[in-house]
Amino acid sequence: MLDSDAFGLLFHNARTFNNWQDRDVDTGLLKQAWDLTVLGPTSANCEPMRITFVKSDAAKKRLKPFLSEGNVDKTMNAPVTAIVAQDMEFYEKLPDLFPHTDARSWFAGKDDAIKATAFRNSSLQAGYFILALRGLGLDCGPMSGFDAAGLDGEFFAGTPLKTNLLINIGYGDRNKLPPRSPRLSFDQGAEII
Repeated sequence: MLDSDAFGLLFHNARTFNNWQDRDVDTGLLKQAWDLTVLGPTSANCEPMRITFVKSDAAKKRLKPFLSEGNVDKTMNAPVTAIVAQDMEFYEKLPDLFPHTDARSWFAGKDDAIKATAFRNSSLQAGYFILALRGLGLDCGPMSGFDAAGLDGEFFAGTPLKTNLLINIGYGDRNKLPPRSPRLSFDQGAEII
């Protein structure tokens, strides 16, 4: 079992950040976070998440027009923004990722199964990704509040990728954190039957 320091890093002391220190995020950390993320389970090892890391000023200018007003400043000031997408043709990689059966046939030509599996599993992988980033000492600010169709046209035109969510990444400014918002108790959100 992890010790209390590890749980603190991943959960108790971790927060969603909107304000960032002026510190670069090393590309090696982003690669390490990816390598940790893909170890997490997905349905039939389908791994539909794809990430575009927006880091350069030129790329941020491309991203900015598609952000909701409340997300502009925190995103433009973040060292990195991950556009977390779902590959709508993830099943084409199943012969390599799940080779012991013909899993590709479970999805090819089945739009409802593709959409549900791509969304569910890319969202699951985004959660793993956040924990991997936190474990590597980085802070995150996951968010909705953007024009997904616009992002798809700008960053993924001509590809099978569709935007799922955005995650700002960097070293958060703890001096500007508001108090933690309340959370549901076990009895409010769970039951054992």
